[in-house]
Amino acid sequence: MTTASAALLITRDDRLLDELLRLAAAAGSSLDVAHDSASGLRAWGAASVVLVGADLASRVAEQRPPRRDHVHVVGLAPLPDEVFRDALGAGALDVVELPRAESWVVDLLTDAADAADAADAADGRRGPAADGLRGADGHLLGVVAGSGGAGATTFACALAQTAARQERAALVDLDPLGPGVDRVVGLDTATGARWDALLSAPGRLSSRSLRAALPDKDGLAVLSWGTGPPPALDPAAVREVLSATRRGNDVVVVDVPRSLDEVSAEVVTRCDRVLVLVEPTIPGVAAASRMTGVLNPLNERLGLVVRRRRTGVPSDQVASVLGAPLVAEVPHQRRLDEHVQLGLGPVHGTRSSLARAARAALDARATRPERS
Repeated sequence: MTTASAALLITRDDRLLDELLRLAAAAGSSLDVAHDSASGLRAWGAASVVLVGADLASRVAEQRPPRRDHVHVVGLAPLPDEVFRDALGAGALDVVELPRAESWVVDLLTDAADAADAADAADGRRGPAADGLRGADGHLLGVVAGSGGAGATTFACALAQTAARQERAALVDLDPLGPGVDRVVGLDTATGARWDALLSAPGRLSSRSLRAALPDKDGLAVLSWGTGPPPALDPAAVREVLSATRRGNDVVVVDVPRSLDEVSAEVVTRCDRVLVLVEPTIPGVAAASRMTGVLNPLNERLGLVVRRRRTGVPSDQVASVLGAPLVAEVPHQRRLDEHVQLGLGPVHGTRSSLARAARAALDARATRPERS
């Protein structure tokens, strides 16, 4: 079995090597270094990205390497004009000049590290399959309550716990006034990064580093709020965190607040599916109707999860009234509060009613629904 490497650098230029090692450290990546074109070509196909030093670009071009994606010629300014001809012969996408392109190189090496992890996972280890440079982004599932007290946070946690039994999963809390997903799954006292730490982190996030920093339980990584007053979410920082989380997981579940502020509304637009928890009562359906009316312009990939009751509006009628498909029904689960208080989370076994409902919702996202 061949293990993918993050990035290959082919150069004899010690100054260029030092600069790129520094940038790789900033990206949380690694570099395989070849000091001549022959050894570089032996590792040519295994790397997620190939950086050809300007000093050896002509030698690489002379050897006519096999064409592949993600090859870049890189050098220290100023670069001679002939480098661009050599880059064409080497099959490079472009010529990158340092120090002007430092931030771009850091981004490139961050994605290369993520792609190497994804390729290793595709060889049989747990994780998302490789797909191009960055790997396949995980499914993003939003969960929002159609009315107050519908149990959206509990279902989001159940969904994430169930996914983590078979896939690499993460749970993200966007509701600052909710109960806290870390408390529901039993991670409120665990060490690890929360929103306040991530919002103050500059630059691009590696999916590998982010997952390692988050509290984790039974394969589920959780991003939640700290114990103090919730910080204001910066939209750019949230986009970066969410992007890194998707790159590093098969499934990302987001607990979305009913208030749908600017940040959460943008997250909803990025979801592969948005699940609305509905109480099958007349007030509950009326409130859910207003919520689906707000959500439809943002994301038409809605699905309904209906709380099953002995009395109330039948689930098929709820789906008909709200004009969205029924994804799952959630029956009453005995001792749910007790399990949460014991730190076990809402899903304590694969045969529980809540686990079956969560599995049905996960099965429904097996194929991403196409936008109309």
